[in-house]
Amino acid sequence: GQAQTGTGKTAAFALPILSQIDAKLNQPQVLVLAPTRELAIQVAEAFQTYASCLKNFHVLPVYGGQDIVNQLKQLRRGPQVVVGTPGRLLDHLRRKSLKLDHLKVMVLDEADEMLRMGFIDDVETILSHTNGEQQTALFSATLPEPIRRVSQRFLTNPEHIKIEAKATTVDTIDQSYLMVTGQNQKMDAITRILEVEDYDGIIIFVRTRGATTELTEKIIARGHTCAAINGDISQSIRERTIGQLKNGKIDILVATDVAARGLDVQRISHVINYDIPYDAETYVHRIGRTGRAGRSGKAILFVANRERRML
Repeated sequence: GQAQTGTGKTAAFALPILSQIDAKLNQPQVLVLAPTRELAIQVAEAFQTYASCLKNFHVLPVYGGQDIVNQLKQLRRGPQVVVGTPGRLLDHLRRKSLKLDHLKVMVLDEADEMLRMGFIDDVETILSHTNGEQQTALFSATLPEPIRRVSQRFLTNPEHIKIEAKATTVDTIDQSYLMVTGQNQKMDAITRILEVEDYDGIIIFVRTRGATTELTEKIIARGHTCAAINGDISQSIRERTIGQLKNGKIDILVATDVAARGLDVQRISHVINYDIPYDAETYVHRIGRTGRAGRSGKAILFVANRERRML
């Protein structure tokens, strides 16, 4: 399945899967691979919501950075759906704490991002642990050649279903760019935007982990509620920060690409690309954090003179 971010890929696989679940069998029947912890949690939450009327249904997100003892205890209880990141899933397969004997469906979610993050070998190893009897589905916003090869190798006569996008980005997002020179001018621009724009929630994207904390401090010093998320910040703090953004305790999140992947917070009205991304696909994923599910949003891109060709 190929469709751009924010179009409802999770519902497209979760709803049909739930109709096949045997709630009386406390064994993993569905395995969903996700590239990041945030996305794994989000997919697990979606399953939980859709299955609210299913008795004895259990879904378990497993990811690195979470207490493994607790994960082992939860796995022994026998969840029907396991959603996890490749590294931690491999760990459980090696420990034999995750058994795939009753697997009916396997889903690779955001496959292009798993490729970009270097997980593709792990994904192939996990696939080789299955008996090949299950239905395997692959979902991705883009389909680069290595992903096509994986689909040809591990999927049996797959149908390619593509939701045709008129453009790669949704038209509910108003996109604009600002020419800036140097970090000082970027900071001045952010300050002015926060003064004049009527915003609800904002995500500001930067390239490096260090930049997230540096920029967050400067924005707080200007009197705004702001927090940083990046790969170095512990999982519990990241979850708490996203919760604060959802319930309005903070309005601005400064993030790296990996930390914000799959983030679905309805109140995001603006995405600011403080640092220009290196490729168009990352740009599409970034600005897809706003304008979700038919709402309107604004995306602002900062471009330095030397980055004109990237624009």
